[in-house]
Amino acid sequence: MKHIISALVQNEPGVLAHVAGMFAARAFNIDSLAVGRTDDPTISRMTIVVVGDDRVLEQVRKQLAKIITIVKVQDFVGQDVVARDLMLLSVFTPPDKRPEILSLIEMFNAKVVDIGPKFVMVEVSGPETKIEAFIDACRPYGVKNVVRTGTVAMARYARLRSN
Repeated sequence: MKHIISALVQNEPGVLAHVAGMFAARAFNIDSLAVGRTDDPTISRMTIVVVGDDRVLEQVRKQLAKIITIVKVQDFVGQDVVARDLMLLSVFTPPDKRPEILSLIEMFNAKVVDIGPKFVMVEVSGPETKIEAFIDACRPYGVKNVVRTGTVAMARYARLRSN
């Protein structure tokens, strides 16, 4: 089962290596890892996707909490979460197939970010399943290159109910 963990970390050299080393030393597999600064320049957020059972997840949480440069660890299990991936994909676009490919891009609410005589580069963001589906839809045309980010995620805020 996939679990999404968010860790606020001190924004300093070596933190990523320390976290990755902890995973490697304990033979935990990282399915996805994304890191970026927050609104506070001294803090970064790591979004880590781990595949494993509840026992593995519990060990990951405990080990992360022991790392001094980690400020806070949040496990999104059981929470309503918005999770997104980002991908750039170059697909072969012969002139006779270009309308089909542009239609496909529109259906996936993707965006053309570069265009050439033989290839179109597309930006796609959304849930991992959408990213995978877009890659599969482009395969018959010829996928030249794919670059993907890791998952980023945030818990949804409780919605106010009107009575």
